[in-house]
Amino acid sequence: MPKRILRGTVTSDANTQTITVSVERRTQHPILKKTIRSTKKYRAHDANENFKVGDKVRIEECAPISKSKRWTVLTD
Repeated sequence: MPKRILRGTVTSDANTQTITVSVERRTQHPILKKTIRSTKKYRAHDANENFKVGDKVRIEECAPISKSKRWTVLTD
């Protein structure tokens, strides 16, 4: 099964080797037909600490690194 890759924006880099990435999804409401934006935050492993708040990044699924980290940052 292929690993999922998501694109998002870095919202926090306060922890060492960890960034928080906010991923936005757009879906259409089934009845109103209005586009709805929903966001979800993922914690990703950034080994070299290259990324700062506001950067656009791609993250990839991986084996669990810690209690909350299940994603790694792909280098762009």
